[in-house]
Amino acid sequence: MAIDTSRKNRPALSALTVCLVAVLWLAAGPVAAMPPIQHWETPNGARVYYVPAPQLPMVDVRIVFDAGGARDGKAPGLAALTNALLDQGAAGADANRVAERFDEVGAQLDTGSLRDMAWLGLRTLTEGALMEQAVAAFTDVLTQPDFKANDLQRQRERMLVALQLQQQKPDAVAEKAFYRALYGDHPYGSPPEGTTESLSSLTRKDVLAFYRQYYVARNAVIGIVGAVSRLEAEKLAAGIVKSLAAGRTAEPLPPVPELTASKEVLVSFPSTQTHVLMGRPGVARGDPEYFSLYVGDYIFGGGGLVSLLSQEIREQRGLSYSVYSQFIPMARKGPFEIGLQTRNDQVEEALGVVRDTLARYLEEGPSEKRLEAAKKHITGGYPLRIDSNGKILQYLVSIGFYHLPIDYLETFNARIEAVTRDDAKAAFERHVLAQRMVTVVVGGESRSSRDAANKEVAFLR
Repeated sequence: MAIDTSRKNRPALSALTVCLVAVLWLAAGPVAAMPPIQHWETPNGARVYYVPAPQLPMVDVRIVFDAGGARDGKAPGLAALTNALLDQGAAGADANRVAERFDEVGAQLDTGSLRDMAWLGLRTLTEGALMEQAVAAFTDVLTQPDFKANDLQRQRERMLVALQLQQQKPDAVAEKAFYRALYGDHPYGSPPEGTTESLSSLTRKDVLAFYRQYYVARNAVIGIVGAVSRLEAEKLAAGIVKSLAAGRTAEPLPPVPELTASKEVLVSFPSTQTHVLMGRPGVARGDPEYFSLYVGDYIFGGGGLVSLLSQEIREQRGLSYSVYSQFIPMARKGPFEIGLQTRNDQVEEALGVVRDTLARYLEEGPSEKRLEAAKKHITGGYPLRIDSNGKILQYLVSIGFYHLPIDYLETFNARIEAVTRDDAKAAFERHVLAQRMVTVVVGGESRSSRDAANKEVAFLR
């Protein structure tokens, strides 16, 4: 979002407003025990999830659409471009004026998109006219984007520059190669940031068509957390999407195809450190074994310095400063990912240790001692998951977007506590097939001199 930092012709904020803004921005709204989530639909079909939080005079709103990069089709980057243009001109106001409208009332707008979703978010004070003006500006950005040709060209150039910068970062190169190798022609394999060719060919007509198809009420989930009553929240949600077409929900994404064999991608990159990503399609959001995998992965590589991977790779051998594993659940199977960086001359050793550690973990499973320690740490950290309005809001829209149970947060600790050693071991065995993994290695020239038989070798410059 473009921001005009000048104070010319800008109304002075009251001392009370300045004070409230300071509290809002610095405290971010810590909450006590979280009330139950309330849920309803707007008259035109948007699903709303609401939690009252009266402690601070603020409200956070986020509207999420099934309009992420997985919806790009044959035009990678279209979803990201459409979302990025929303605040670049709306209801006849240019980007500077759009930014000023929020700045004048101490409100904050954020937009963004990922593979599954795209969103717009608003944080505003609930003081009378300030909230009314913030909501009006937010509604204009959502429902009346201009998508002017000159704004499109400017944003396109920004995205093209960002692509050039990514090519200079080995971690970005590794991630792009990882998703491409893991998902192939599945929508998750398409780069959501686009390609030089696709971005250069996108037109205003493409953006308008994408917006009209996916930015509709029935394809939306609204999260509201803050100092507003249920009645006020209902009016707020209905008013924001009132001018949107009802439309229809996006078609389900196709299933992710299974890997039939292991695959290694070698990317030559002029660096002294090699970046490694290993993984496979893991789990979809809402999978019944998610909690078993969550606990199991915490023990294996998701628990930071106390994880098995960290102890084997970092503590015992000093092969990497940081090593991790994680499941990234999405609408369809998101990746199970292992990542590390190491010196070019240590890559083979590090890969060997990772593979040995994984094989041993799959065979033996977690110890009871590690299992209990992991569950204690995860459940003990639960209050930090909901200690601000913003964190609660993230959960609300995820619960709505992925159709998770409405009591997901209330039962989270109980679901973690219920995981047994056998549960964690069996879930890992079913979802992490070590004999069918993708390995992406991005690093120094010496790596490309390896025997590349039966491997895909990519050279990205």
